[in-house]
Amino acid sequence: MSEITRVYYNKLVRDNIPDMIRAKREQCESRQIADVQEFQQELFKKIKEEATSLAMVRSKEDFLGEYADLMMVFETIIKQLDISPEDVAEARKVNFLNKGGYKHQHFLIWSEDVGYQSNESPQGIPL
Repeated sequence: MSEITRVYYNKLVRDNIPDMIRAKREQCESRQIADVQEFQQELFKKIKEEATSLAMVRSKEDFLGEYADLMMVFETIIKQLDISPEDVAEARKVNFLNKGGYKHQHFLIWSEDVGYQSNESPQGIPL
């Protein structure tokens, strides 16, 4: 008798994943998320997962695959929140006007701007 090994993922997956697993003659268990808030929460977790994968790529082909995965999550959230393409374009425009782009490739080493609220983990303690 062969031992069955289960890997527990407990995460949102794309529509075709359960069928792809079964096509390999393997078993899986999944459920449909019925609660809108739970679905949204799982989508936001998925952003972190996909962004982490994207940050690890080392080839153009891998970049395109991981980018497509991340964009699918964004597109799903945008649809769920009823955000129009014009809303996205305006937000990008305002963001660019406020912060700029990456044309000059600045790498910030330190700053005395202690009032700035970053979403990054701090690398030190403000003095």
